[in-house]
Amino acid sequence: MIHSVSAKGIQAKFVARGGVLQSFAVQDAGAEIAPLHRAPWAELEVPTDAPPHQAWLAGDFLAAPMGMGPDSLHGLTANGDWEVLPAAPAVLRAVLAGAVQGATVVKELSVTDDHPFVYQRHLFIGGSGSLPVSNHAMIAVPNGARLSFSRKRWWETLVAPLETTQGRSRLAYPRRAEDAAEFPAADGETVNLHRYPWGEAHEDFVAGVDDPASALGWTAVVRPTEGDLVLSLKNARALPLTMLWHSNGGRDYAPWNGRHRGCLGVEEGAALPVLGLSSRESPDPLTAAGQPALLTLAPEGTVEVRHILGAVHWPSGQSVAGVMLEGDVLTVTGDWGAERKLPIRGGWLGLAATPQPKAASLDWDL
Repeated sequence: MIHSVSAKGIQAKFVARGGVLQSFAVQDAGAEIAPLHRAPWAELEVPTDAPPHQAWLAGDFLAAPMGMGPDSLHGLTANGDWEVLPAAPAVLRAVLAGAVQGATVVKELSVTDDHPFVYQRHLFIGGSGSLPVSNHAMIAVPNGARLSFSRKRWWETLVAPLETTQGRSRLAYPRRAEDAAEFPAADGETVNLHRYPWGEAHEDFVAGVDDPASALGWTAVVRPTEGDLVLSLKNARALPLTMLWHSNGGRDYAPWNGRHRGCLGVEEGAALPVLGLSSRESPDPLTAAGQPALLTLAPEGTVEVRHILGAVHWPSGQSVAGVMLEGDVLTVTGDWGAERKLPIRGGWLGLAATPQPKAASLDWDL
């Protein structure tokens, strides 16, 4: 069953199985922008031993624990069932059936009239220990894209390539580089991470580490052919990693079969294990810089993961040079002078201070 939440100029659709923000559509400048990706296969084509979420791979979902755990790849939040609860207008609220390390997980999706954004909040109530978490937004980029980011300390790949024997990976693993425009490739050349695709038929994963002095973290994906811009926004002090999943025909086995193309994952999170070199260092460089390497649960309290996903008309096709938040206005500037001023809930990401656990409560007001 598909559940919808809408406001003037925007509609989002949610599927309870897997907790998926399946799609959202923004009406802007007389056009509809619906940028999220959906896998091209039917559920019956997915092998029975594959993670359940592969059967409905689409849109955006929460990965917790990300990439690990007894509940298969990306955890129960991505593979389990969610119960939709009564909520206020323009808000969708759901609770996960089952616990994550003892925590009850509540999801909130909300929209606002004339705002081109979906506001996402995940609450972990109780529980114990730490775990890697991330949203898992997948953007459709069948005609290529230009990527820009808030300031990163460095970029880093996994311990090993995503694909070797039944597919291909373009980047070098494990490797670190400060310049996203010249990331080491497996063949000794370099790859410009600002341009999608990175290869003709490859599967890759790389993460950028935010500057600890940054508050607003942002990723801008310009789709020149479509004439639009997709924005991913976060509190960089709470979620210090921006992870890019490049899925473009690099897997030759079912259900992928070389046909999963034009997909760019933009995953904002706290997930030290994805850093192939840094995760082996002690202390790891995130912890050493005072950045959260993982999400730490609060046995007697609540911790939150907040993220904003949006899209606007961007006919110039210019790469984004900057994103600035002032009050309730987000200003996006292109590298040749294009500009959009967008209404936004300016305080919603909590950029004024590093988020702290709250006392356990059922008060879920936005």
